[in-house]
Amino acid sequence: MTRMGATLVAAAAVADVNGQTTKRGKLIHHVFFWLANPNAQEDRAQLLEGLRSLGKIKTLRDFRIGIPAATEARDVIDSSYSFSLFTVFDDIAGHDAYQVDPVHTHFVDTYKHLWKKVTVYDVNDIG
Repeated sequence: MTRMGATLVAAAAVADVNGQTTKRGKLIHHVFFWLANPNAQEDRAQLLEGLRSLGKIKTLRDFRIGIPAATEARDVIDSSYSFSLFTVFDDIAGHDAYQVDPVHTHFVDTYKHLWKKVTVYDVNDIG
């Protein structure tokens, strides 16, 4: 690749990052849930059951459920959430199909009473 070509590729990557759009990578949809009653084991079990049901959705390319890790406490770490849902899609269209999939809408309708807060981070994977 010529020096000019490399410069143009780098400029395009910066434009993608600054414009928050990309066509190269997958879309990561990372959701954090705070239970309304975090010490209620039945609520934890119900939400986990609901989260696991989402794994059936066909547009998913990766699907992970997590809980806060027992890493050293630092100012930059927020471990106040109850569950994390990490999903990956080929593109925004896959994500959008997931959002309206009957499995997802059933999950929200059935389990939303269990959480007090949800935070979503949608990320374009730029490598």
